[in-house]
Amino acid sequence: MILKVARLGFPTLRAAAQPVPREIIKSHDFQKLIDDMVETMHEYSGVGVAAPQVHLPIQLAVLEVENHPRYPDMPPVPLTVLINPVVTIRDDEKVEDWEGCLSIPDLRGRVPRFKKLRVDALDRDANEIQIEATDFHARVIQHETDHLTGHLYIDRMPDLRSLGYLAELQRFVLNQ
Repeated sequence: MILKVARLGFPTLRAAAQPVPREIIKSHDFQKLIDDMVETMHEYSGVGVAAPQVHLPIQLAVLEVENHPRYPDMPPVPLTVLINPVVTIRDDEKVEDWEGCLSIPDLRGRVPRFKKLRVDALDRDANEIQIEATDFHARVIQHETDHLTGHLYIDRMPDLRSLGYLAELQRFVLNQ
């Protein structure tokens, strides 16, 4: 089932999400929520979606980059479920690049993100996982885990002058 995506201004987007109790992860309802979030991410051509974006204040995010029309040159990121993730920055180097968000439709801005990180989390089977990520993969993880702490990409932008509507940016900035 495709879920309704919360837009900027909805309270869950600005609140810290609560950890998911391990004992409910394997429940039918929670597994269905994961499937619904993946379906929602695909429907809206996102590379990730976090539970606060679908009106739920819990620490759950899904991400995937596979033959993505918006990111055809990016290396693939397998479908990943992150429950109660903890991000550890592995290198202080940051890279600035364009980001958008399903909760702030049609806008994009340049956001600095750490280049290399590790995330420790539970997967959809409640198993502990550890993922080392760099570059775009690390960017997607940071974007989605920011949602779990009440942050949006616009909060990370050092210069709001790069913020713009995608259609205008494509006309005047991105295709130059």
